[in-house]
Amino acid sequence: MIEVTDADFEAEVIGADLPVLVEFTADWCPPCRQMGPVLKALASEEGDRLKVVQLDVDANPGTTNAYKVLSMPTFMVFRGGEPVKAIVGARAKRRLLEELADVL
Repeated sequence: MIEVTDADFEAEVIGADLPVLVEFTADWCPPCRQMGPVLKALASEEGDRLKVVQLDVDANPGTTNAYKVLSMPTFMVFRGGEPVKAIVGARAKRRLLEELADVL
């Protein structure tokens, strides 16, 4: 899974050809850590349809503030450079896939 920063967010997410699932995460957030294996599995299984990246909110306040992220984990799907969906809170993989079905 790719880690993005304020510096490369535009290149990795806004300019991506595929839809991008961004997890806004933090080291101190237990539900964020729980999502690690789920997102790794999602990245390997859906890699041809979806790019999965993480952004550390503490190290990258510019992007975090630009998208008004207040809770961790927050997941945002970007397509064509625009955020098209936001999901707040940890999810089981099956449920996350169900919620992403309309944007994949």
